[in-house]
Amino acid sequence: MTLDWSVFCKDTLTGEAAPRCFSFLFGMDPNVDPTYLDWLFKAWGWTLAVAALSLILALIMGVVIGTLRTLPQNHFIQKILTSFATAWVELFRNIPLLVQVFLWYHVVPALFPIMKSFPSYLLVSIALGLFTSARIAEQVRAGIQSLPRGQRYAAIALGMTTAQSYQYVLLPMGLRIIIPPLTSECMNIVKNSSVAFAVSVPELTLFAMQAQEETSR
Repeated sequence: MTLDWSVFCKDTLTGEAAPRCFSFLFGMDPNVDPTYLDWLFKAWGWTLAVAALSLILALIMGVVIGTLRTLPQNHFIQKILTSFATAWVELFRNIPLLVQVFLWYHVVPALFPIMKSFPSYLLVSIALGLFTSARIAEQVRAGIQSLPRGQRYAAIALGMTTAQSYQYVLLPMGLRIIIPPLTSECMNIVKNSSVAFAVSVPELTLFAMQAQEETSR
């Protein structure tokens, strides 16, 4: 059985062959109906947009939370920050991603009315970003804790503060160690972006379901 590639150049409303596959997408002829190939590329755009926004949020929060989890327990404030980071990881790592998406889409806007104006793809990106931030935080923590203790003590001996020791010594070396698992996490975030179809974001999964229903292929 061979794949009929011509289905991508068919009109999404009539099912007939379109004169140009990309007429609607690139604005060549705005009066024509989009083809399935137009839908496919638009779906790719939404998937990459959700994944990119989620990855930016996940990297920022993951590095911050992972760093807080490795703070020395010398002061009361540092203990509070470490406990907060631990609670963050346990919360966002143990709640299923789909549940978090529904919470951010239905519950959070009800509690904070200002978020009702947020587009659905942004709410999904927040949910996916926070979910992934817990995983990245654990990788950052593991990267920092894998360094020899002498690195931290050497920074202290040079008169560096805790913030300076992380900025100039621990974080640059720790982040270099976790580059391989971070690349895997980047691929996972693209895969996990498929949950966006549950709140009607027109990404690849939703496109595949609609195209299959309409073309029976």
